[in-house]
Amino acid sequence: MNSSIEFLNPDELLKNPAFSQIAITNGSGSTIYIGGQNAITKDLEIIGKGDIALQTEYVLKNIEIALNTCGATLDDLFKLTIYIVQGQDVRKGFEGAQGFLKKLSNPPVISGIVVAGLANPDYLVEIEAVAFKREK
Repeated sequence: MNSSIEFLNPDELLKNPAFSQIAITNGSGSTIYIGGQNAITKDLEIIGKGDIALQTEYVLKNIEIALNTCGATLDDLFKLTIYIVQGQDVRKGFEGAQGFLKKLSNPPVISGIVVAGLANPDYLVEIEAVAFKREK
């Protein structure tokens, strides 16, 4: 059986090139859950203090590293949950995501949640990801 991720955008729902409304995984494979990523290096350096665009860009880089570690690619990604600190300009965060989003064959299903704060007061955004690595 072939494995796949099917992305759906029904005519009755909002269509946006930045995200899909529905993602369905089919067949054999592994689901990969990537815990909340922040704009921090392995050496505990926080990237882009005070700049949500830079932080978003770095967080998505960390997600790409996590996918690669699992032998997965951006094409396996189907869900992002984005936590944004209250008061941040979401549009600037979206600008920081543009380079990442352009690499995707299909825009993932996305949920954006505004929160009072994250684990470190310098974190402005945190992103969780889910991917489905198809069995070959």
